[in-house]
Amino acid sequence: MLPLRRRQRRRLRWGLGVPGAAVLLACVAACALAERASAGRASALSAHFGTKSRYEDVARPRPGPGPAGPCAPLQLVALVRHGTRYPTAKQVGRLRALHGLLLRAGPPGPGLAGALARWPLAYEDWMDGQLVDKGRRDMRRLAARLAARFPLLLGRAGLARVRLVSSSKPRCVDSAVAFARGLWAHLHPGLPEPEPADMEFGPPEINDKLMRFFDHCEKFLTEVEKNDSALYQVEAFKNGPEMQKIIKKVAAILQVPPSDLNADLIQVAFFSCSFDLAIRDIQSPWCDVFDTEDAQVLEYLNDLKQYWKRGHGYAINSRSSCSLFQDIFHHLDEAVEQRQRSQPISSPVIFHFGHAETLLPLLSLMGYFKDKEPLTAYNYKEQMNRQFRSGHIVPYASNLIFVLYHCEHAETPARAYQVQLLLNEEPLPFVHSPETVAVYQELKDHYKDVLQSCHSDRECVLPNINITSDEL
Repeated sequence: MLPLRRRQRRRLRWGLGVPGAAVLLACVAACALAERASAGRASALSAHFGTKSRYEDVARPRPGPGPAGPCAPLQLVALVRHGTRYPTAKQVGRLRALHGLLLRAGPPGPGLAGALARWPLAYEDWMDGQLVDKGRRDMRRLAARLAARFPLLLGRAGLARVRLVSSSKPRCVDSAVAFARGLWAHLHPGLPEPEPADMEFGPPEINDKLMRFFDHCEKFLTEVEKNDSALYQVEAFKNGPEMQKIIKKVAAILQVPPSDLNADLIQVAFFSCSFDLAIRDIQSPWCDVFDTEDAQVLEYLNDLKQYWKRGHGYAINSRSSCSLFQDIFHHLDEAVEQRQRSQPISSPVIFHFGHAETLLPLLSLMGYFKDKEPLTAYNYKEQMNRQFRSGHIVPYASNLIFVLYHCEHAETPARAYQVQLLLNEEPLPFVHSPETVAVYQELKDHYKDVLQSCHSDRECVLPNINITSDEL
C-alpha cells in the first residue's frame, strides 16, 4: 500500500481528486459487471457448442441403480472420445481469415469490434487437433471416477488386465495414456507416476479398423464423405434465412460488409468462443457477439452436419460401424462363456479411444437419438426439441460404456447375465425398453439382425453400375 502522501500526489498527477477517484471506482465496477455479464453469456452459450462442448457443461454423471439382487460387474467395455483438443489446421485457417478481415477494416477502435481486432490469435497450424492440457485432465478425471465406481474391475489387482485400444490419431493415443495415468494415480495416491511403458497396462493398441472404421468403408467415403451433394441440407441451411440474419448482425458488429462474411466464418467465430473457454478457460470477446438465439441456430448447423454425415441421415453412416458393434458383443459373449466355464475373464476391462465420428454412427446403429422427422434445412423451428443434439451426445471426453453383470440366484441361467449402458456416465435407457438394465440375451435378441447380418466388408462395397452404350 502506498503511503498517504504518495497516494495523494499520484492521484493529483492523474487528475483524480476525490471526484476522479469516484469515477475510477465506477469504471472498475462497470468493468467487473461487464466481465460477469460476459461470463454469464459464455455460460449460456456453452450448452450449444455441439461437438466442441466441454464435458462438464453438458454431462451429468450420476451412479443410478444397477441390477437388482446380488450382482457383481463381470466386464466393462467402453468407447471414449478423446479429451479437449486444439482446433484443426482447417479451423485455424478460418480463424486467421476472420482475424485478417478485422485488421483490414482499419485500426482497432473502441467497442466490441475494436476488442475483437485486438484479441490475439492464439492458435497455429502445428496444433492441428492435438490434445491440450485440459484434455488430459478430462481423461484423468474420468479414469478416477470410473475407478471409484467400479472398484471390483478397476482395483489394483485388475490393472494388469486393463486393455487400451486407440485410434492412431495422436489426440486419441495421448488420451489413452492420460487415462492410464489417471487410473494409476487414483489407485496409488501420493506415489510418483511411472512412465506409461512401466505401468501395468502397457501402451495402447492401435486399431484404426475399429476406431476409424469410416476411413475403411469405400461406400461411405464415396457416397457421403467425398460427395458434395450429400450435405445438401447443410449448405441450404447456410444460405437460409436463419443464418443470413446472423451474418447481417455480425457484419454490423464487426463493421464490415455482409458480403465479406459467410456461414463458415460465422461458425468459426462462434467456435472461437468455445475454443478459448474449453482450452484456456478464458471468456473471449467473441462470446459477446452471439446471444442464445444465435447459438441455437449455430448449434443446429453443426447438428445438421453430424446428422447427415455421421448419424441417421444415410444408412451407410451407421452400417459402417457394424464391425465395432460386433466386436463389443464378441467381448461380452466371451466373458459370459468364460464365466459359465468358471474360467477367469481374459479381458475384464477394455477401453477404446476414438472420435465423435466413432461414437455417433454406433449410437445411430443402435437406434438412439432418432427423431420422427429427419433434420433438414427447412424444419429448424420444428426441431427445437429434437433428440439429436450432438453436443449433449458426444462432447469432448464423451463415453459409452457397456457394463456386464453376473447375478447370483437368478431365476434362470440366461437371466444371470445382465447389462447396463452408460452414456457420459449416466444410465441410458434401452431402445427396446424404458429400463436401464436388461437381460443380456434379450439385448442380443433385439440386435439380432445387426449381429448376424451386418458385415462391414459387404455393407461398404460400392454397388456395381452397369453402363451400356448404343454407340458403335
